[in-house]
Amino acid sequence: ESDASQKCLDAYNYDKSMCSEYFQQYKSCRKYWHTIMLQRRRDGVKPDMPAAAERQEMLAAAGGKPY
Repeated sequence: ESDASQKCLDAYNYDKSMCSEYFQQYKSCRKYWHTIMLQRRRDGVKPDMPAAAERQEMLAAAGGKPY
């Protein structure tokens, strides 16, 4: 989501008003994965952030992006 936000800013000459949807998706994404990290930390699972392959499995199990 970070890359999409940056590409939007580049495409619209850094006019933030044109990219608000991308910013909202980025915030939702960060919030979702932050919640996952906190839960894993509480459960004692290491590493706190799942590996890329595990993240893909989690997204597939959720039926796509939950944010």
